[in-house]
Amino acid sequence: MRALVQRVSEARVAVDGAVIGEIAGGLLVLVCAMAGDGAPEARALAARIAKLRIFKDEAGKMNLALAAAGNAALVVSQFTLAADTARGNRPGFSAAAPPDEGRRLYELFADELRALGITVATGAFGADMKVSLLNDGPVTIWLDTDDRPVKG
Repeated sequence: MRALVQRVSEARVAVDGAVIGEIAGGLLVLVCAMAGDGAPEARALAARIAKLRIFKDEAGKMNLALAAAGNAALVVSQFTLAADTARGNRPGFSAAAPPDEGRRLYELFADELRALGITVATGAFGADMKVSLLNDGPVTIWLDTDDRPVKG
């Protein structure tokens, strides 16, 4: 699985003009299930994000994880993270998981974050969403479970 994680002061997602998820501060997590991913990848990515120490401690150093900083996560499905532009200017998305599997893994990922004590708001899988955010830092980090071995 892949994720683009942004530290935010606030973030919200709307569908058809109605806000369906928002956080006051924490992480905006754009997440994509890749073809061949399963529950181990969803769990591993959730654990990595929950432990990511990118919030300032009392000394002003990036040393706190999401829960320790008292923050939340807004999780938004983003199949375009699977974009392949190797063959030209029009990206291909065949590396993304099929929609049904992508939805299952997206929901599992959000549930795993919740199980780790994180307050989670979500977007709507497959919807035309409008995401707004106020970057904090900015701090933006790319994570991919292919970068590390995943334990079953």
